[in-house]
Amino acid sequence: MSLLSALVLTVLAGCTAAPLPALKPPVPQAWRNAPTASPNAAQPDLHSWWQAFNDPELNALVQRALAHNLDVKAASERLLAVRTLYRHRNDQYLPSLRFDTNQVIQPDASASYFIVGFDALWELPFFGALKSTNRLAAGKLDAAQAQLQGTYVTLVAEVARCWIALRTAQNQARLLTAVRDANREKLSLLQVRERLKLTSPTEVSTAQAELARADMALTDPQRAINANAQQLAVLLGQSEPDPAWLQADGTQPQLGDWQMTSAPADLLRTRPEIAAAEADVLRAAGEAGISRAAVYPHIGLGSSLDWSANLLSHHTFIRSGDGIFSAGPVMDVPLFDWGMRVAQARSKRHELRASVYAYRQAVLQGVAEAETAMGDLQQAHMRETSAEQAAQALDHNASALGQRRNLGLASTLDVQDALIAQQNAQLELASARAERDLAYVSLYKALGGAPQPPVNVAADYKALGNKKETQ
Repeated sequence: MSLLSALVLTVLAGCTAAPLPALKPPVPQAWRNAPTASPNAAQPDLHSWWQAFNDPELNALVQRALAHNLDVKAASERLLAVRTLYRHRNDQYLPSLRFDTNQVIQPDASASYFIVGFDALWELPFFGALKSTNRLAAGKLDAAQAQLQGTYVTLVAEVARCWIALRTAQNQARLLTAVRDANREKLSLLQVRERLKLTSPTEVSTAQAELARADMALTDPQRAINANAQQLAVLLGQSEPDPAWLQADGTQPQLGDWQMTSAPADLLRTRPEIAAAEADVLRAAGEAGISRAAVYPHIGLGSSLDWSANLLSHHTFIRSGDGIFSAGPVMDVPLFDWGMRVAQARSKRHELRASVYAYRQAVLQGVAEAETAMGDLQQAHMRETSAEQAAQALDHNASALGQRRNLGLASTLDVQDALIAQQNAQLELASARAERDLAYVSLYKALGGAPQPPVNVAADYKALGNKKETQ
């Protein structure tokens, strides 16, 4: 009796799955590079952060990309595929019924039989198999959801980056054209002064070199315009850029006085890489539990109903038949397999520990990227402010020289030098604005900012009937 009790207790103890490991993410107590809070600053918006540029064209491009991007469509289909299987995650532990036919010949070739039957089997999910199967299915579903959200994050960030780079390159091309024209006018004035013996050939040669460099500088923004327009078309799922994108009079996006009051506190919930790492822990825990359950016997209930007909016996056709029904417990006990099942269980435990370490590394990487992006954004804002001040000073200088020339107190050559310096300052300001804009994009990409997928694609687990265990 005591032996039977011990056996029952052993079976009941094995029916529960091992608890999930504690993830213990190494998060900082406070953001080191978070900006100082300001009552008039904007609150961080993880789901529509690109609207801070106040650019209707960019807003429309993001919506078009979310609707037509092929990577998003592929990730959505993968999620739907996983969801389809997720609904049937426990079906293998429900009673199953199978119909089959067979033919049997007596070993001495004296008779043959045709057998028709029904077989039913109900495998009982002992030793934590049911909970482990649920963990495995939930981990796969979480991973597919994280992949889709990661596709959204990357897509929105890339659309914003390409649009900013495109408009910045067009602004730079316009400014560089003005610099080239000013250098050409300066060269023309110097050539006149050279003919009048008022300047040396060296100054003329220097002006010719500056004009050639100005022409050469125009090639870089043109290359950027072509590359970013083409990449933007790919992101929107089309083969050619829209003609409107290539208009040179487009306004460069800029954040203006936008400031972030504080970094979002839910980085661990929104960053897809961390969500994917957490899903991998759940998947690995499910696989470890299933391999552990495979070490123990498989227990179930089975029944069969068979009908046989004796087709041929001693060269005489006999069309009589008999039926039989059977039912009882079914047990599959692993006795000896050279330790393969035990080795598999141990291997899966090591993979589970590896996934926990990978999760912690993903958290560290996410925190590091967010911290770096916050610092870059603050420094870029300072650089933009300095560039604005320099541009304003040179604007005043060019205006003053223009007035002095009208009064006959300054030469046209001096005005051209001032115009060249003014346009170069505007070029530095355009670069500084683009740097700040791109730092802003990088920050929200690091934070996992993007719209949520549609409900019909990313249905929550309650809608799917998933009752996830408390971790």
